[in-house]
Amino acid sequence: MRDAQGGHAFDGVAAALLDGRGTVLLWTGAAKALTGFTAEKVCGRSVRELLADRPDEPNGSTELPASGRTRLRHRSGDTVDVTFRISALEGSAEFLVLAAPADHVTDHEQGAALLRALSSQNRITIALHDTDLVTVQTNATPGTADGRRVQPGTRLRDVLHAEDAERLEAVLRRVLSTGVPVIRRNLHVGWRHDPARRQALSLSAFRLEDTRGHPTGVAALYIDGTKDLRTRRHLDLTRAVAEHAGRSLDVARAAQDLADVLVPALGDFVAVDLVSCVFDGDEPVKHPRGADLRLRNAAQAPATVEWPSGIRLGAPVPHLAQHPIDFPSGETVIHDRDHLVSLIHDPGLIEYLVPEGAHSVMAAPLYARGLTLGDISVWRTGRSDPFTKDEADLLTQIAWTGALAVDNARRYTREHRAAVALQQRLLPPATTDTPAAETAGVHLPAGGGADVSGDWYDAITLPSLRLALVAGDVIGHGVPATATMGRLRSAIQTLADLDLEPDELLTRIADVVQRLAAEAPPDDHDIIGATCLYAVYDPVTRRCALASAGHPPPVLVRPDGSAETIEVAPGPPLAVCGMPYETTTVELEPGSVLALCTNGLIEGGDRDIDQGLRRLTHVLAASCSPDRPLAETGRTVLAGLAGRAPRDDATLLLARTRAVPAKDTARWDIPADPSAVSAAREWTARQLTLWGLSDLLFTTEVIVSELVTNAIRYGRPPAQLRLIRHDVLVCEVTDSSCSQPRLRRAHITDEGGRGLFLVAQLGARWGCRHGQNGKTIWSEQVIG
Repeated sequence: MRDAQGGHAFDGVAAALLDGRGTVLLWTGAAKALTGFTAEKVCGRSVRELLADRPDEPNGSTELPASGRTRLRHRSGDTVDVTFRISALEGSAEFLVLAAPADHVTDHEQGAALLRALSSQNRITIALHDTDLVTVQTNATPGTADGRRVQPGTRLRDVLHAEDAERLEAVLRRVLSTGVPVIRRNLHVGWRHDPARRQALSLSAFRLEDTRGHPTGVAALYIDGTKDLRTRRHLDLTRAVAEHAGRSLDVARAAQDLADVLVPALGDFVAVDLVSCVFDGDEPVKHPRGADLRLRNAAQAPATVEWPSGIRLGAPVPHLAQHPIDFPSGETVIHDRDHLVSLIHDPGLIEYLVPEGAHSVMAAPLYARGLTLGDISVWRTGRSDPFTKDEADLLTQIAWTGALAVDNARRYTREHRAAVALQQRLLPPATTDTPAAETAGVHLPAGGGADVSGDWYDAITLPSLRLALVAGDVIGHGVPATATMGRLRSAIQTLADLDLEPDELLTRIADVVQRLAAEAPPDDHDIIGATCLYAVYDPVTRRCALASAGHPPPVLVRPDGSAETIEVAPGPPLAVCGMPYETTTVELEPGSVLALCTNGLIEGGDRDIDQGLRRLTHVLAASCSPDRPLAETGRTVLAGLAGRAPRDDATLLLARTRAVPAKDTARWDIPADPSAVSAAREWTARQLTLWGLSDLLFTTEVIVSELVTNAIRYGRPPAQLRLIRHDVLVCEVTDSSCSQPRLRRAHITDEGGRGLFLVAQLGARWGCRHGQNGKTIWSEQVIG
């Protein structure tokens, strides 16, 4: 018979018996199969005749080597490469020769060496099972106390937990019946003598067969994956901490996310304590000792269990004279319960701080950017294993990652608090009460206070009892937007004092925005901008003049409860310069409510501006009533439309208009004649006497005299004198000239130039405003 390579097929060991001179005495059937020669042909002849390569035999030596490798002649004329061993028989001069094909011996030796090498590995277990899955040979030592190996004849159920053994036997039977090997199947098994102890294994199994291909058993290779599994779990836990602990920019939420990730992956209980000032965003001491820290509990996990009374969420952590954590070293420490008791000393504190059933604790300081933020402690209870050095190293890394997340939240809290404080300081009082209107403003920062931007509102008192109403929205978020808002609000207040028409004021504000954009860094040029709605209400004429710079129009609720959106001529946003704005004038009944808002109130979700305005109009019509405070109405509308956490700032300004009664105003047309000054004083005296303001008669006559004189001398007809009585007495002189009066200090020798100086000295304030048909010089005196 020949094999597939043309050689002679032989599977076994050939044997022969030689005498002391090398003569063949006995010849086995295996030897015949190896060489093709029968016993009759070989016995009685020298074994050297079978050698294809006869060795030189100096001095006639007949001694045979004890072992080696040689080539034998085959009956077919070929040669057979064999490995042999010669052994002397005890008490006889005869020798036993064993030979086998050299390649078979090499394979056997290499296989045996591989088997020995694998068997010597601590993490690799080899088990040979027969067809009944009884262990034939193994190097397994299943964590027994005496370290003895599993003996042949043992079944899996004698070593493993019953359920695990049954599951594993099912896998091996499938391999035995199908011949399909199993490669690297992950298993978790428990030992029969210690069910609580689990081990991760990687199983590879294949069927054993004889030369005829009949199954003889199963070979199983188990690789201990506990360390790899632990490493993988540690990596997964570290990644989970990085993903979860940094999701929130709230300090307490970041600490709670950190604690939640670690239970039950690392311990049964986790507590995170932070320095008290960290909650407010303040910077803690850089290098404190443990006894110097003033800690508060920031997070607990799981929150559903009964914690000791000393570990209460948000409560101060009791002062410890000798803190278990060495904060200066920054190292993670592990303490068993006995050691912890010896450190704290006080049994009352032990009961106050240590969870029931805890047998060990692992704690690490929270360090970030050179700051000690607090600490994290992980507890294990019951029959769980004590903490290991690898787990301490893991907690050190987790504490570092978690501390960065907490410090990011702390820094955000500080900046957000500064931004919110800045925005609150820049906004006007929530409510105002003026002769023109009662106002109430409500503002909700984006994210329910988690973010701030540049939305604002304002109610500016103007001369002659008028009131300016403003709503604006700056592009962007954060401190830059808030700072821009503050600059624009200041600019509008300054320009409002000039009594500019709404369209003219927005034109000048657009110039201001252009200058702000020019001053900004190059990358921020395109994000400097705003929208604005500016309105001026006059309670005497009951007219409201409005102009819009890309801002949503206002909503008007009339005294009868009907509501509508005021159509305001749209203008470009304030970022666009050089485009004109247009003023729209409407008449308002006393008791009307004018609502100015920003787009954060009306946009959101699936609503566009038009839909949002319709909804706002409907809600205002249902909410506004004469006997309901405006502030309450504003809060109701804001809560109903913006929700708790709008994506953008939501701002609403409500103004309930008033009117100055006709009996409190008086007008007198000024003739273009210098003698009219005396007549103006007489008319003024009669009107003040009628109003019961005789105590202001002298000063008012002087003011009227100077203003009328200037109108006749420097202005153009027609001119008019108007008096308005409220909490102040307003004196106005209007003429058709656009010249700007100036207050100056007259020299001793000057004959004129003292008129406006006298007006400024006698009145509480004075000024000049320009209209489309001229100018108005006004003066106000407080009515005592």
